Amino acid sequence: MPGLWSLLLLWGLAAPCWGLLETVGTLARIDKDELGKAIQNSLVGGPILQNVLGTVTATNQGLLGSGGLLGGGGLLSHGGVFSVVEGLSGLKIEELTLPQVSLKLLPGFGVQVSLHTKVGLHSSGPLGGLLQLAAEVNVSSRVALGVSARGTPILILKRCSTLLGHISVFSGLLPAPLFGVVEQTLFKVLPGLLCPVVDSVLGVVNELLGAVLGLVPLGALGSVEFSLATLPLISNQYIELDINPIVKSVAGDVIDFPKPRSPIKVPPKDDHTSQVLVPLYLFSTVFGLLQANGALNIDITSELVPSNVPLTTTDLAALVPEALGKLPPGKLLLLSLRVTQAPTVTLQSKKATVSIAADIHVLSYPPKGTPEALFKLNGVVTLNAHLAPSATRLHLALSLERLRVTLASSFAHTFDASRLEEWLSSVVRVAYVPKLNVDLDVGIPLPKVLNVNFANAALEIIENAVVLTVAS
Repeated sequence: MPGLWSLLLLWGLAAPCWGLLETVGTLARIDKDELGKAIQNSLVGGPILQNVLGTVTATNQGLLGSGGLLGGGGLLSHGGVFSVVEGLSGLKIEELTLPQVSLKLLPGFGVQVSLHTKVGLHSSGPLGGLLQLAAEVNVSSRVALGVSARGTPILILKRCSTLLGHISVFSGLLPAPLFGVVEQTLFKVLPGLLCPVVDSVLGVVNELLGAVLGLVPLGALGSVEFSLATLPLISNQYIELDINPIVKSVAGDVIDFPKPRSPIKVPPKDDHTSQVLVPLYLFSTVFGLLQANGALNIDITSELVPSNVPLTTTDLAALVPEALGKLPPGKLLLLSLRVTQAPTVTLQSKKATVSIAADIHVLSYPPKGTPEALFKLNGVVTLNAHLAPSATRLHLALSLERLRVTLASSFAHTFDASRLEEWLSSVVRVAYVPKLNVDLDVGIPLPKVLNVNFANAALEIIENAVVLTVAS
């Protein structure tokens, strides 16, 4: 049987609540399999195991050398009962089997991590020749959860001990009385070699845990800063992190919105899957950032629309001739769309929509003259949001659902503005919606938790949130 390394990670004193998310943060439920992968990956291809290989005891120095067990006054020194074993020198670890990682989450307490491995050693035999050994090891460690100076979760090794298992001799001669000597040697040496392996593994995992927090850029718009809202919690299958997203403008101003009145009903998580819940609040603040930056405003002229989309007074006269007054046909038009309040984002069962209230100013636009105002409309642009995850972000693509307008003021005569809705919809569809999609191309950042990749995640839109679920 392979040896066993057991790590006890003290991570929380309460299991997570089921069903409701009272805060407005991004909820991450990371399956125990992902923690196992993080530990396994830290051992594969890196220097952690390689650093263990090499000389454990060199000839005439170290544990078996002049100041150690074989040295003057040592347990096995010249004149001792087993002075013949002075030849047992240069003991080296030549192989450390890649540990197989298995975990058990302990709700309200921590995580038990098992790493199965075997150590291969060789040295000069006490009776001459090469001695090759294999030893099974059981290393038990306790790790407490602390907080780093920058407020990230950090795992701290508190206690580490080793238990030596079965020793096998593959080649060479080792008299039976000397087995105890070898066992004592390894008992003294292995903790100093293998406990640092545990510490190194925790260092790698801590870097991944620390990546949960920090500043994530939103292109030219600003950034999202993630921070822990509460201490991590543990169920019997996953670790739960309640992460607070803070959206900031380029100038560093916090873009904040009223919190939702009712908690989010979080769907249960299946075994061997990880979840990230993106709340409505984060969508709203990102669109609020667009509005605060003026990114939702646009001036639409004939240069921005294809030739089959009319944008002249001739086309306008065919719809609402009373709006033109004495203005002759054939003049170019300018549509100036201004958004003075943050859009309203709605997340309901299987559907995401964005409503933008805008003032639409319609002006005549002489190429070498001053634009002349014709009328002003109060409009509501309703857009469908199509959502798609990538590895680290949730991307949005908007399409026009409908446009509703009412007349706010006119410099000529009043008219029924609804007659302009179809025409305006065609203009908004080809000129305004593509601009919005370019601005949203940066996507909504997802928290980086143990490098979980959400590119192939199943996406579910629920009331006031989007849930991404990926198989471990």
